[in-house]
Amino acid sequence: MGLLLIGFGFKAALVPFHMWAPDAYQGAPTPVTAFMSVGAKAAALAALLRVLATLSGAEQPWLWVLAILSVLTMTLGNLAALRQSSIKRMLAYSSIAHAGYLLIALTANSDAAVGAALYYLLAYVFMNVGAFAVVLVLEHTADMDVLATEANGLGRRYPLLGAAMMVFMLSLAGIPPLAGFFGKLYVFGAAVQTGWTWLVVVAVLNSAISAYYYLRVIVNMYLEPETSSSPVTVKPAWAVAIALATAGTVLIGLWPTPGSN
Repeated sequence: MGLLLIGFGFKAALVPFHMWAPDAYQGAPTPVTAFMSVGAKAAALAALLRVLATLSGAEQPWLWVLAILSVLTMTLGNLAALRQSSIKRMLAYSSIAHAGYLLIALTANSDAAVGAALYYLLAYVFMNVGAFAVVLVLEHTADMDVLATEANGLGRRYPLLGAAMMVFMLSLAGIPPLAGFFGKLYVFGAAVQTGWTWLVVVAVLNSAISAYYYLRVIVNMYLEPETSSSPVTVKPAWAVAIALATAGTVLIGLWPTPGSN
């Protein structure tokens, strides 16, 4: 079980197996980064969920290991994201933090927790891919790193693009009635039902910390003066991706899936 946890932890960028993620996410092309932040993480956590389903009562102490990893992962991810000036690097650490939230569902290890984890993963796909799609639009060259200041005035210059990014940031922060809020609500509820209340308290505090760096992007878009006059070109494929991600983030929040209840 220990070796499996290390392997899956590396793929999902759980602390302390996360060292590769920030540099890889920042240095890779943005479409690749978007896939790595969602695809690899979802596959690793789904596999780990399947392994946990086979645990016997004598192996339940492993759940405490997951709980500790969850606390370390979401706390380090959020605290590190606070210090980032690069949006891609901020989203990389944000991805680590969200892996910590998902570990709460694995720690709860119940039928309700499985449904909550699947709902959370679905919501995470929409809001995270959407955020990276906006970053892709802001890149003027293929190897450009988009700083937070690049978003200054975006909401005033390009209202639709700014509104989409605001939806993704609010959902990642867990603000209702968006999908990210209900994802956390179902995961936290499943954990409380199985006696992991203290872990939920830690997660709520971490969510409050994360709100700062997500809301900072929104403040930059609408309240800060523009630092770049370069025009933004939205290719049709990117526009479709952003529109679908926005719709998914809003709709599965307004109409949660029955399996998540």
